[in-house]
Amino acid sequence: MSVEEFILAKDTRLLIKENVLAVICNTPLKTIGSAIFNGGSKQVKAVLNIGVPEGYSDRSLHMDPMQLITSSAAKVGITQDYLAMVTAAKIQNYSLVCRKTDDYSVYVAATAGCSHGESSGEEMAVEEIMGTINIVVFIDGNPSESCMVAALITATEAKSAALRDFDVRSYYTGDSATGSITDAVTVVSTSSGKEIVLGGPASNLGKLVGYCTRKAVTEALLKQEPIWANRTVLDRLKERRLSIEKLVSEISQAEDLVTTTEKFTQMLKHNPQALAALLAAAKMDDDYNKNLLPTDFKDWTTATQQLNNNPKYDSINLPPFIKAALIQIIKGN
Repeated sequence: MSVEEFILAKDTRLLIKENVLAVICNTPLKTIGSAIFNGGSKQVKAVLNIGVPEGYSDRSLHMDPMQLITSSAAKVGITQDYLAMVTAAKIQNYSLVCRKTDDYSVYVAATAGCSHGESSGEEMAVEEIMGTINIVVFIDGNPSESCMVAALITATEAKSAALRDFDVRSYYTGDSATGSITDAVTVVSTSSGKEIVLGGPASNLGKLVGYCTRKAVTEALLKQEPIWANRTVLDRLKERRLSIEKLVSEISQAEDLVTTTEKFTQMLKHNPQALAALLAAAKMDDDYNKNLLPTDFKDWTTATQQLNNNPKYDSINLPPFIKAALIQIIKGN
């Protein structure tokens, strides 16, 4: 397998070999982050992102993660003074994005998979762990410790923004995803130059961190799971727990709206207006579920009653805006 290597700063390089992405320095690097091994606030000479090899059991990983970590670290000649993150995404699908100023430079290396996305704060019944978004933010500069924490938060926000750009939904509830359950972020600095004190999204450093992270996560996610750029409207509805089978089953509760999945699919095939209406209705139902009432409406009850004011459609159990859109699409055809 080929080896890739990039110079990040004086005495510091990025190395990609087999299932390991490593930032390696001859002198200690200042780090802060959520790595599974040696995370927190540390000084290390190497920061590793380790991919779980195919066939490596989930049980083995959780019973003894250090076996994978130490054996993988040895592949790049690292035996001490390091931290490690672990991911199910393929390391070879990484992305590296860089931005520089006269005073410092920022590199972000990311690997990303979000087939099991989650929305932080929701209830989750976790049965398996797949995906994982791991981010290494390397700063060739001298951020203070609080600045590094702020940069970590900025990177996390940028990650969530990248998922929002793709309308990634939670595997567990269909809500808008903010990440996956095993994500990790590590911020690394060389501690060289003039001290930097601000790392939030509007700061000079934060702008670079946010841009590089959002772009790196976007690129890595598309390499790992290209499907996110190629979904249909029906795919996106299914991710919201609204499969075509469910839509057809519910709408067919009304005698004058009875259809089949085949007929309904054909009905939508050459009808971009209907597809756009369904996607817009899904967004309104997202807001309805969160009680984000636009001021155009007096209240939700009035708005939804006006949409579905025919008693013969009361038996249709679907979110109100999707329900109204489906009724209009089928009646219009």
